[in-house]
Parts: sequence; structure tokens; C-alpha cells
Amino acid sequence: MITPDDIKLLVASGEGLNAEFKVSVPSKVKEISEEVCAFANAAGGVVLIGVDDKNEIKGVIVDNSKRSAIQNSIGEITPAIHCTLTMVEVDGKSVGVIEVPSGANKPYVLSGAIYVRIGPNSQKLTTAEQMRDFFQQSGKIYFDEGGCKEFDPTKDLDLELLSDFKYAARLNESTPDNQIFRNLKLLNEDNFFKNGAVLFFAKQPEQIFEKAIVRCIAFKGKDKRFIVDDKSFGGTLHSQYTKTIQWLKEKINISYDIEGQGSGPRKEIWEIPETVFKEAIINSLSHRDYYDKGATTMVELYDDRVEISNPGGLVSAIKPADFGKRSHSRNPLIFGLFARMQLVEQVGSGIMRMNDLMKEAGLPTPEYTTEGMFTINLQRKSETVEERSKPGDKLGDKLGDKLGDKQKEKEKTKEKIIEILTVNNQVTIPELAGMLNITYKGIQYHITAMKKDGTIVRVGSRKTGHWKMKVEK
Repeated sequence: MITPDDIKLLVASGEGLNAEFKVSVPSKVKEISEEVCAFANAAGGVVLIGVDDKNEIKGVIVDNSKRSAIQNSIGEITPAIHCTLTMVEVDGKSVGVIEVPSGANKPYVLSGAIYVRIGPNSQKLTTAEQMRDFFQQSGKIYFDEGGCKEFDPTKDLDLELLSDFKYAARLNESTPDNQIFRNLKLLNEDNFFKNGAVLFFAKQPEQIFEKAIVRCIAFKGKDKRFIVDDKSFGGTLHSQYTKTIQWLKEKINISYDIEGQGSGPRKEIWEIPETVFKEAIINSLSHRDYYDKGATTMVELYDDRVEISNPGGLVSAIKPADFGKRSHSRNPLIFGLFARMQLVEQVGSGIMRMNDLMKEAGLPTPEYTTEGMFTINLQRKSETVEERSKPGDKLGDKLGDKLGDKQKEKEKTKEKIIEILTVNNQVTIPELAGMLNITYKGIQYHITAMKKDGTIVRVGSRKTGHWKMKVEK
């Protein structure tokens, strides 16, 4: 039974794979049963009525006629889903709660359509072909929903990543871990961690899922004859993501644009936009076929291109004509956890965003292979971008420079933070961590030091406030 504290936790972390908010009972109660159907077809979830889009509990009154209409609408889902509307008092306000289990008899259909929860949104599959594909794939699509008996959370849980996750998801650090695991549906009916939760939070998930790693290989030339570097990154999926980004940063060409007379903060210009790499890697980790034990996620760097690939082509629910326009995750639990860490933006927009960024950088549109292995081919610039800085300035270890001690690195990070805050004074610490490829605790360290020396101050609350820069006299 969900408790008031559970509701507060769900509200604090916002809508996502496992939570949908309604400020009131909609005039068309079918909107609620659509969400119930979508949750049942994914990892399960909770519909909260009386909570607005700003994550504030407003409370709601649900009379008997509305309650009956909601139950009747849910009753139209086939096969039957056994869930009911209950009212829970939270700080003197009534919140309607519908807890939806992950269905054992997928797919579930409402009015001739299948609804599926993808990230923070529910999507409707409307064509007979989409539905047939879902029927055929429903047993395989959700590898991340299976229970993992081999995982022992008392020994193998990455507590540092869990702490970072709490911060990024705006959860109170003191919130009991089990409460988070329960509310985010990370445990199955037998109380075992689900595969997706193990991949996301285990210290070394590759010990259970052997191929759950990212292998990064740099070649000399345009073919695979000469390997100059070969690294494999395991650990949490978030760790694989950050380590892969760092590996790429050390390998590709990066120029620096210094504003003004060369005294301003440095702006990194990646030959292939950094955000493109981030999108591609998150996509690979979220959508790869973890059932495939013969292949792993690969990042291959050549003189003329970078290829990022993962086992599993386009999921059958997405047809070539819909590629880049719609999203259907092979691992919705993993995708939802990345979304909670604010590393996933608009669902289904990643491909279009990568295309636009490559075009803005004067590079060809990425080439995509969607059969068997999903591969993204990113063409590099034909010539090394020249460094736009004053002569003799040494900038960055990528260019062969060794800036030396940790103090210089700290100053460099501080300058980058100042540059970002100057452009957007409402940026969050998790967003800063993502932009700079630094852990949340690392960003917290720098922010604390900058507040202490008076470089910046925080005005207002963590959610609605902003950063203010020190005014020089």
C-alpha cells in the first residue's frame, strides 16, 4: 500500500517512466485508463490525481460518480488489470492514487489500441502492424524487466552512483533506498532487483551480464589494420557513458575559442559536437539488445569517422518511415533511469537533434544502419580545426600540453562553470555535471568552493532560484 511519504517522494522526483500526474480528474476519464494501460505494458507505475505539472500537491475531490467512471474505464482494458483508485491524505490534502503493476500478460489493449510508457510519456500504437510486432516482441523487448537473482545489493550496489542519482532526480538524500527502489519499480514481485536496475546501479554488472560493456578502439587510418588504442569500460551504465565521453575527448580534435583579448573563459569546440556523442552513447546504452550475448556496444574511431554501434537494430515497433520521429525503447526501465538523471531530453527527438547539430557544424548528416547492429556513422572534419587562441597559449592535454598540477585543472573547471552560469543562471548542478562530464559530487565540490570565495551566490531555492555572479568593484 502506498504511503504519504511514498507520494511525496514520487512528486519530488517528477513524472517519469513510473509516474503520471493529473491535477484533477479529466473530463474524458479515458485519459486515465490510457495511462494505466501504458504502465501495464511497461514497468508498471502510479497515476497521481491532485498533483500539477510543477510537482506540487494541490489535492482533489473525487466523488462517487467520478470514481465509478474511472473504474469502469479501467475495466475496458483487456486482459483485465486489477487496480483501483484509492484516496490518500498527504499533509491535509487528498490525492487520488492508482497503482498499476507491470502486466504479466502483455500486451494490454484499450479500445483497440496498445499504449506503451516510454520515458515520461505514453505512446499509442495504432496500426495493425505495430500491434502485431508488439505481440511478437513483448516477451523479448523488456529484458530490463526480468528479475536478477545473482545480484546481491548488500555487496554489489554502487552507493556513490545511487547518491548521485538521488541528487540528479531531486530526491532527498535521506530517503530510504528501499523506498526509492520500490517506488521506481526496480524490484520484481519476488523482491529481486530487475535486470535494468542491476545494469544501472551495480558496481560491476558485467560480472553478471558479460557483454554489458563499452569497447572503445582507435585505429590509425581509415580501416581496421592498425589499432592504436583499445579500452573496455564496465561498471554502471552511467560510468560507461562518462568514461566513453572522456575517451573520445582525449582522441578527437578540440579547438578553443577565447573571447575578448584572450583573457576570457575558453570555449571548447569539438570537431564533432559533444552533444552528438552524448546522444549517440545514451541511445546505445538504453536501446541495445542485452539478450545478445555475442556482441557489445562499440565506439570505433578512424581518421575520417567515428562509428558507434550496439547489438539490436531498430525495434520492430518502429518502422523505417518513423525512424527519428518516434521512440520505442527496447529497455524502458533503463531509459527511464537515464531520464531521471536528466540525461535524456525530449523522447524521440535524439536523432533529429544529432542531425541538426552535425549540420550546424558543417558536417554530413550521420549515416544510420538499423538492421542487426544499430550503427551511427559520424564523419570527422577533413582537416584539423586550428586552435583559435593567442600564440603560445597552452590549452588542454588533448593537444599534447601538460598543464601540470591539480590547481590549474581546478581553475579550468571553475572558468567553465562561470562561462555556463553567465549564459544560463538557472542551470542545475546535475546539468552542469552533464555538460562538463564531471560527477555530481565533483560539481558540488567546485560550487561549494566558489560560494565560499564569493565568486557566486545562490538566490532562492534549489528548484526555483538562480545563480548570481560576484560583481567586481
